[in-house]
Amino acid sequence: MPVRHANPGDALGIGTVHVVSWQAAYRGVLAQDYLDSLDPAQRGANWSRYLNGLLPHDESVFVAEVQPNNVVGFASVGQSRDANGVGELRCLYVTPEHWGEGIGRDLMSSSVNALVACGFREATLWVLDSNNRARRFYETSGWVVDQGAKQEMIGGITICEVRYRRTLA
Repeated sequence: MPVRHANPGDALGIGTVHVVSWQAAYRGVLAQDYLDSLDPAQRGANWSRYLNGLLPHDESVFVAEVQPNNVVGFASVGQSRDANGVGELRCLYVTPEHWGEGIGRDLMSSSVNALVACGFREATLWVLDSNNRARRFYETSGWVVDQGAKQEMIGGITICEVRYRRTLA
């Protein structure tokens, strides 16, 4: 699966992947009216602003395409938001119809390589504690639960996230 660095023209595709993957993965976890209200164009606009900005040297966004201009997955990495000197896999999403095809592994590989290239020796990520599919994926990719946990309010529902950690090559 071709994975490449994202550019501003990918913003709507990223926004669409972000929304449809949330709607599938978090059905029954987050409020359905909240999930139904998610707007790919709005998410795409947020990603457009981000991708049009000057990204710090240690941040990267990757996209996976099944054909040109058909984004089916994306990942974002950078400096950890909660630990100095540690990288973070900030997000990794694939459209549900492409789950299990290796796209996530390809995005993970590009993400880890980017973190290593920036000099990070370890990385973290956050995942909903109830997202068993994602947790299995991360665990088979070498990530291990550490002691980090936090609660957040999303769409009127309090969710719990757990932190995973991994040593980088």
